[in-house]
Amino acid sequence: MTSIQFEEVSLKFPGASYPAVSNITCEIEAGQFVVILGSSGCGKTTLLKMVNRLYEPTSGTIYLDGTNIRQINLTTLRQQIGYVIQQSGLFPHMTVAENIAVVPKLLGWSRVKYQSRIDELLTLVDLSPQLYRNRYPAQLSGGQQQRVGVARALAGDPKVMLMDEPFGAIDAITRQTLQTEILRLQNQLKKTILFVSHDVEEALRLADKIMILNKGQIVQFDTPLNILTRPANAFVHELIGADDRVRHLSLLRVEMAMSRVFQESQYQREYAIAPQDNLRQALSVLLGTGAEHLTVVDQGKVVGILTLEHICNSAIIAPIIP
Repeated sequence: MTSIQFEEVSLKFPGASYPAVSNITCEIEAGQFVVILGSSGCGKTTLLKMVNRLYEPTSGTIYLDGTNIRQINLTTLRQQIGYVIQQSGLFPHMTVAENIAVVPKLLGWSRVKYQSRIDELLTLVDLSPQLYRNRYPAQLSGGQQQRVGVARALAGDPKVMLMDEPFGAIDAITRQTLQTEILRLQNQLKKTILFVSHDVEEALRLADKIMILNKGQIVQFDTPLNILTRPANAFVHELIGADDRVRHLSLLRVEMAMSRVFQESQYQREYAIAPQDNLRQALSVLLGTGAEHLTVVDQGKVVGILTLEHICNSAIIAPIIP
């Protein structure tokens, strides 16, 4: 795993009246999923593109595991970094397999090795190799194209993943499915991920930490829960909707609110939920089913019950910014 460090990084485009990115100093820890969040034009994509040197900073330094990226050969640097953009960026004249094989071929992998990698990655992103490896991008849905885009970015086993609003052009249902998939992949692979988004819900769902930019500067860099409960200023408070208690529920796990039980046989499992699920999901199930309580099941064993009262109490005691 690889860390990324920004040290007083700024970029001012020629003719611009102010910097696109101004004096950014922070560290992305190895294996962290960091979402860069902010309104349009705040510098999110500019900051991202400096990591793989699509843009060069006007001043300051970016380090990859302590090494100045300007001291790394440009081709070598980019081979260490997976890059996923909004429209997938697949080569239309290449099949799915050929798209995924681009970086492994550049790395000099044998045919046997990269063909095996293609099948491995298609399986990883939940696309059958037999069905999809010989299709062309035009024969795929938007969600399928994005899955292939993620597979291609992972093909060379990069140290870092840069994702620039990868789900921004996809319908809401597919977007939520892909968010679930990227969380599943991250749980398996533990890559260092920088993910640009303008969607607050997406940031809260995906991020280990959120970096909020405003006019090219970091205004807060913290965990989703801390940002929700302790926004740094009025801009952050308004951006993330700090008064929205339903959003708070999405960050509180069921196990934090449930009542534990020790005689599981007396509880029905008709409406079950996992202790790691969040209270927002639990609330939706309770309201949708009309159940008096949910049974909390962990690895096949009943460990607790959750009621609407439990959820309400958690929402009340959660620290809210005045």
